[in-house]
Amino acid sequence: MTAPARVLVVDDSPTMRGLITAVLRADPDVDVVGQAGDAMEARNAIKQLNPDVVTLDIEMPNMNGLEFLDKIMRLRPMPVIMVSTLTHRGAEATLAALEIGAFDCVGKPQPGDARPFGDLAEKVKAAARSQRRYIRSEPASPVQPPANANAADAYRTGRKIVAIGASTGGVEALITVLQKFPVNCPPTVITQHMPPSFTRSFAERLNRLCAPRVEEATDGARLEIGKIYLAPGGERHLQVASTTAPCCRLLDRDPVNGHRPSVDVLFDSVAELAGRNAVGVILTGMGRDGAAGLLKLRHAGARTIGQNEKTCIVYGMPRVAYELGAVEHQLPLASIGEEILKLTAARKEGSD
Repeated sequence: MTAPARVLVVDDSPTMRGLITAVLRADPDVDVVGQAGDAMEARNAIKQLNPDVVTLDIEMPNMNGLEFLDKIMRLRPMPVIMVSTLTHRGAEATLAALEIGAFDCVGKPQPGDARPFGDLAEKVKAAARSQRRYIRSEPASPVQPPANANAADAYRTGRKIVAIGASTGGVEALITVLQKFPVNCPPTVITQHMPPSFTRSFAERLNRLCAPRVEEATDGARLEIGKIYLAPGGERHLQVASTTAPCCRLLDRDPVNGHRPSVDVLFDSVAELAGRNAVGVILTGMGRDGAAGLLKLRHAGARTIGQNEKTCIVYGMPRVAYELGAVEHQLPLASIGEEILKLTAARKEGSD
């Protein structure tokens, strides 16, 4: 029998600490071993209790969550799940935390939420059993735009569409992949599991860091060379469709595989629209969302890529896809961007 995941809850609000603790203790496989109201208390609790996972608030007195997270990752690397307000400011800070090394994030509950903190318990358990090695001998370097951001002469895109799905660990993974893309990259659609309001900030962040134009997808937006479209978090599913030209479609439908937006919904639509003129990519993430859709893409003639176990924060979605036979190439994260470009480049004679 596997021991319960041992968690330390860190938040300056006693009410919020109580809510988080109650949600986690409802799962028999999670054990809340302690609580802390600020960084100093949390530091002492980590030393005394040696938790498997920490949930960490962004805004705290004396030392904010980002500063404390950076210290954790320097001095005592371990899985940390950020708990953030669903605001633009909160989203920006949480994205920075994910780049520093946080395992994942959840939004603080809003009035009327049926499931406060969503799948926090599942994320805690995944964090506790994660194979990621939390070893960092040097501080993380700030992510910078590529030096050759506007150099497109070495790449000429063909007629392919790229579809990417990701979940836990996807912020870091997508930055790594998309920073390899030139300004004239193939049209790219992405579903990343994220709370509502986070994806707009993430799209803005990616747009600053990458050569192509990155934007949150809107209904009816035409797929264009040099543009990357990110599904809005937690609101509607992203599909691609075509009347006169391929475009984004946002659908009000129930969650699929527990997610809205769902990677499977995106991949299914790309398989139907583009078939062999598509490249499907599945990156780090919990669960199985996207695995069946990637298999459908491969059966339709698309080229498919899965992130390998060693470089995944959570080898869940890519594992299921690989076991289903949906993955044509299983690659380390650092190689995926270049492989996408190789598979989407126009041939010398001008055909695909």
